[in-house]
Amino acid sequence: MSEPLFLSLDFLYTPSRDVAADLVVFEDMLGARVRFAIDGMGTRVAAVELAEGAPLILLADHLEGERPIAVFRVDDLPTTMNELRSRGWSPFRTFEIPHGPCCSFTTSGGHGIALYQLTRPEVAEHFEGRRDF
Repeated sequence: MSEPLFLSLDFLYTPSRDVAADLVVFEDMLGARVRFAIDGMGTRVAAVELAEGAPLILLADHLEGERPIAVFRVDDLPTTMNELRSRGWSPFRTFEIPHGPCCSFTTSGGHGIALYQLTRPEVAEHFEGRRDF
């Protein structure tokens, strides 16, 4: 059996029509811990934690569609992308997220997947506790 390609599922990047309203539901009704709520550059993103050790749910008003994107951390993004290409995979797009380089794609069944390499671990501490709304 080969080594797992993914280290962990760190985020569920979820579309939101109204991040502030969704944040109230997650925090007040579901008891989520708000890690941050940022309003900047024309977009709102909030991170909530529903259970210790669970992936953060990122509520984002700029994400299109109805399905969330599962964001997995990998040890080495270029190596993982090469391995996936050898299996017939084609990346959709690569970009940077605050934590490091990232690649996202949609499976043939419509599931959103993103892979990222943690190259800036200090970013989590930088955003922690920020509440713009």
